[in-house]
Amino acid sequence: MTKPLDDRLALVTGATRGLGRAIAERLLNDGARVIGTGSKPEGTAPAGCDYRAVDFTDAGATQAFADEAAGLGIEILVNNAGTTKLSDFTEIAPDDFTRIQQVNVTAPFMLSRAVVPGMKERGWGRIVQIASIFGIVSRQGRASYSTSKAALDGMTAALSSEVAQFGILANCVSPGFINTDMTRKSLGQAGMAELAAQVPARRLGTPQEIAALVAWLAGPENTYISGQNIAIDGGFTRV
Repeated sequence: MTKPLDDRLALVTGATRGLGRAIAERLLNDGARVIGTGSKPEGTAPAGCDYRAVDFTDAGATQAFADEAAGLGIEILVNNAGTTKLSDFTEIAPDDFTRIQQVNVTAPFMLSRAVVPGMKERGWGRIVQIASIFGIVSRQGRASYSTSKAALDGMTAALSSEVAQFGILANCVSPGFINTDMTRKSLGQAGMAELAAQVPARRLGTPQEIAALVAWLAGPENTYISGQNIAIDGGFTRV
């Protein structure tokens, strides 16, 4: 049976857990061949992925991987890997701020820059950046993270304006509050229930819901959506 992404080659960063793992699994299920990255040599991506360990806090390692990616024939790029650290604005350590931008903005820039020439040659490509509702709204302690995700949105809008004419569609997906292992560990059941009460849908999203949207944007049914930042948040940013 033909699948929507049969034999497309996808690269998903941060594919070892949470959203990235769910996205990699969905793309595999839709027929793509998937390269998945993680930050540690001992990391594991979903079965069927070609796993690569890349430390995106390391500029040299990021450049080396981008150089490699340029020659792989990537048709779908999902920049999912990200990091954060909560700090009040005046307490943000400049090194922490720089590290967060390196992972959340510079690495997606480097990888997008690397794969676009090949996508242009083939006349087809899909780039999906995993941003965040905290690039649209924000909260105390999230200045570094919100800066990075807003920057990712702006970069993607500019990229789309240049490459859509070549059949390359670039978009951001901005997840809201998602029920992941990290969320459960950090908030507990009571905290998750309190958070869900703030969402119009009255629940947290699932990684699979994010993955479904990413797969659609990366697939053959998306022929005209580009340059957008799509919040998938149960209505949270619209109230």
